[in-house]
Amino acid sequence: MPKIKIAVTLDKRILEEVDQLVARNIWPSRNQMIEEALQEKLAGITRNRLARECSKLDPGFEKILAEGGMRGEDW
Repeated sequence: MPKIKIAVTLDKRILEEVDQLVARNIWPSRNQMIEEALQEKLAGITRNRLARECSKLDPGFEKILAEGGMRGEDW
């Protein structure tokens, strides 16, 4: 996937922590660490949104669908 360069302003303490992890070879670069952190955050948002949407489902209706499919006669 092509990469796009952006500028980001970070709190000095956060950048120092990132630099320490890079210096200890936990990540090969600031870029990779920040990209992975963003990917994890986005995945978490997606999981939370899915969980919220699933909580809105009607268990009785879901049971009918699971047992009888979408024939239409049960609902």
